[in-house]
Amino acid sequence: QVQLVESGGGLVQPGGSLRLSCAASGIFSINAMGWYRQAPGKERELVAVITSGGITNHADSVKGRFTISRDNVKNTVYLQMSSMKPEDTAVYYCWANVAPQGNVWGQGTQVTVSS
Repeated sequence: QVQLVESGGGLVQPGGSLRLSCAASGIFSINAMGWYRQAPGKERELVAVITSGGITNHADSVKGRFTISRDNVKNTVYLQMSSMKPEDTAVYYCWANVAPQGNVWGQGTQVTVSS
């Protein structure tokens, strides 16, 4: 059974930093991994993705502040968040596209940016 387990969410002050981690288990082949987020009353949106080859794509709203990376040996993806803003407040979901299951989601972790 494929599972994605997130960790690292919490409360941070504006301008602060957090690092999210997502460990995948029960997976045979991962094509890409990434992070999405959903704020109250808004649709889920892409934050960043990374392919198995290390190619990354970050949303314009987080470019220069957030960095996605992955450890292919550990099947783990990370999201380093810096210079955080109140508008970054959301539930952050880990995502993976795996073979043969397709898209898999984590349970979500709350990130709150507030003074």
